[in-house]
Amino acid sequence: MALNISGIPIEVCKKSIKNMHLYVKPPNGNVTVSAPLSMSDEAIERFVRTKVSWIKRQVEKFDSQPRQSPREYISGETLYVWGKQYYLRTEYGNKNSLVLSGDKAILTVRKESTALQRETFIREWYRGLLKAEINALLPKCEKTTGLKATSWQTKYMTSRWGTCNTQSGKIWLNLQLAKKTPQCLEYVIIHELVHLVEKNHNERFVSLMDKFMPMWREIKATLNGQTLDYME
Repeated sequence: MALNISGIPIEVCKKSIKNMHLYVKPPNGNVTVSAPLSMSDEAIERFVRTKVSWIKRQVEKFDSQPRQSPREYISGETLYVWGKQYYLRTEYGNKNSLVLSGDKAILTVRKESTALQRETFIREWYRGLLKAEINALLPKCEKTTGLKATSWQTKYMTSRWGTCNTQSGKIWLNLQLAKKTPQCLEYVIIHELVHLVEKNHNERFVSLMDKFMPMWREIKATLNGQTLDYME
């Protein structure tokens, strides 16, 4: 089910839950509602309409965040790696590579390559960085929380930093996290691990986050305040 209230698209998902939950999700402010299976569409819409002012304030926060301009991957553009800004210098050769040197990101590509081909290469480069960091960080987070994922995977996402399947125990982490500070990755990992034992963002979830990562609110604010990818 989908609603459009005051020009805001809202995704509604009915689940086997007792209470309704409203989310405005990073990084681009998508609005979703989780509602009990027994609740009528009319009741859901009435509830959402009472929250329109709050929703608009949250969406505006995401809209006002700095975003990178559309990428062509040519000299003069910027790349972010673990929260640090690098200036792109594009060179031409037969083998793709990306090397960080000082404040420069030296990208070597075929001269005839398209922006999409360059983007595909860079995303896979980010994936390699992220996987290495997750391999180092996940065991630490699992030890801190006493919670363990059955498996994990990286995925390019535009509406969530991470997600998990509470039945299988698998978690997914957004490829864009390789552009953010490492502490942000740690926060998202712990966030998803906690969801393995608490699906909702309720008092128990908050209590567990406070226990495992006392500064999580500040780190969350840092994550959502950092430059995002360009999105139409």
